[in-house]
Amino acid sequence: MKVLSLFDWIACGYEALLRAWFNVEKYYASEIDKYAIQIAMKNHPDIIEIGYVCNVKGEDYKDIDLLIWGSPCQWFSMAGKMLNFSDPRSKLFFEFVRLVKEVKPKWFLLENVKMKKEFRDKISELLWVQPILIDSALLSAQHRERYYWTNIPWVI
Repeated sequence: MKVLSLFDWIACGYEALLRAWFNVEKYYASEIDKYAIQIAMKNHPDIIEIGYVCNVKGEDYKDIDLLIWGSPCQWFSMAGKMLNFSDPRSKLFFEFVRLVKEVKPKWFLLENVKMKKEFRDKISELLWVQPILIDSALLSAQHRERYYWTNIPWVI
């Protein structure tokens, strides 16, 4: 499986795929935090780091099986100001939409915080799928509800 991970942080997506017994042939990671990159590379030296998401060109990743994204959530979070798409940082969400269109991966998975219905509906409209709400307490000691948008058929 060839994976493109945007906002990769410390390669948790890679780790999850390996623990789920997926054969990860190539893992491209878009991350800008130098400390997160150091941790990711220490744990998975085969990661191909590709830098800032806005500089990623979809034409360079036409053979991607899975495109994953866990973007900054401040503009949607109920704990924040809920500026949604009027927050300047929200342009980063549109990078995911752009790359889904350009890369045309077999599957995609987007994760973000629990948010107002109007924000969810806009994201669903742009991705053509409805989200699934999952509480992290199912798999960890932490209660954190998150929305997941995906076209993975065995998840839907």
